[in-house]
Amino acid sequence: MLSFLLTVKRLLSGVIRAFKQDNFRVIFVLILLMLLSGTIFYTAEENLSVLDALFFCVATLSTVGHPTFVPQSDLGKIFTMVYIVVGTGLFLALIAHLAYAIMFQNEEKRDATKVFLHKARRKRSNSDE
Repeated sequence: MLSFLLTVKRLLSGVIRAFKQDNFRVIFVLILLMLLSGTIFYTAEENLSVLDALFFCVATLSTVGHPTFVPQSDLGKIFTMVYIVVGTGLFLALIAHLAYAIMFQNEEKRDATKVFLHKARRKRSNSDE
């Protein structure tokens, strides 16, 4: 349980760090717009409920897929093809920025630890003299 909580803390710290980057915020807003436009489209064109349409959009963007829904109209199929290509690219870009923020955060902690240990060794060697 402790390792899970530490992982969640690291993820949330990475999200906070990522939100400080302009590119991450832009991609995040674009994904929200994709979810909104997809939800509106599937609600209007394919007669899905708002919750089902949003669920389909999230499942599609995250590349999980929706096993029981296939668009019935030609317009729905064309929209879905474009939605998958554009949305998957945006989602992967978001994940890449988040991963970079987490990795950069880990490197900063590692560097800070090295500096601390180096100072402690210098202090110890100076006190020995």
